[in-house]
Amino acid sequence: MVSSVLRSERAIEVNIAIMRAFVQLREMLAFNVELARKLKQRKRRLVLW
Repeated sequence: MVSSVLRSERAIEVNIAIMRAFVQLREMLAFNVELARKLKQRKRRLVLW
């Protein structure tokens, strides 16, 4: 994590923003089955690529 390496106020803020973005993405996927299905398909394509 950036904040543990840089130990600056800005690094901590950026780290928190990143965590919040991932939480929002997880919530969106939990409530949108079609979006989750499409993301899973794209992930499979990337792994096979």
